[in-house]
Amino acid sequence: MTISAARRNALLLSLGLTAGCALKGDVRKVELQVHALQGQLAKSDTARAAEQDTVLAAVRLLQQALATQQAYLVQLRGDLRTELISVQQQLVAVQELTGQSQQRLTELRSRLEQRSQQPDPAGTGVPVGPSGNPAGPGPDQMYDASLQQYRRGSNATARIGFREFLRVYPTNERASDALYYVGESFEQSAPDSAAAVYDQLVKAYPNSSRAPSSLYKLGRLAEQRGDRTTARNYYSRVIAGYPRSPEADLARQNQQRLRP
Repeated sequence: MTISAARRNALLLSLGLTAGCALKGDVRKVELQVHALQGQLAKSDTARAAEQDTVLAAVRLLQQALATQQAYLVQLRGDLRTELISVQQQLVAVQELTGQSQQRLTELRSRLEQRSQQPDPAGTGVPVGPSGNPAGPGPDQMYDASLQQYRRGSNATARIGFREFLRVYPTNERASDALYYVGESFEQSAPDSAAAVYDQLVKAYPNSSRAPSSLYKLGRLAEQRGDRTTARNYYSRVIAGYPRSPEADLARQNQQRLRP
């Protein structure tokens, strides 16, 4: 082999090695780019998974809210049905009470109108017929019928009866009792109305046995409203005005409990 041939071979070998090194460098760059792309794809998958979890969590919260709303609507529907049944029962009770005495009340009203044009010969304030005898249902009948409705839990019906009793027999010895039961019929459903009735009773019948009870009830209702000062004032009135009544003992106990 000549020297020129040897040089040529060495040159070719050098070029081949150089080409091989260049090829390996390109491969390494490609590998790094592939790794970087894989990392970006992994991050993108993680972000999408996080977004998916967020969406699923929002969907679950929405489902829970819808379930809660549905349960509330079901309960509301049941409450409304119960209230409707209660109103229907009260209407039936009113119809029963008014149906039983409607004819008598009609006769009573007509005779009262006739009586208003004539002086009362007996001066009793009780409606009388042409013969001079009491006309229509008497005070005991009206009071007892209303009290029966009250004890049955038909408060609205009982109120109608007691108010009619008070309208027809305002000076009867049971008038304060009738007014007291009107107040009690309001106590659970309309405390403010009950308080107004009790206050009316104290002013209209201050010497009745229901007066200290009404004052005591006014104190209790004031406590329920959170008005401790007004409650103490009512209890003080019970103690001062009716010191020997059973309500006075209760009022003293409550006064001690409400001391500031």
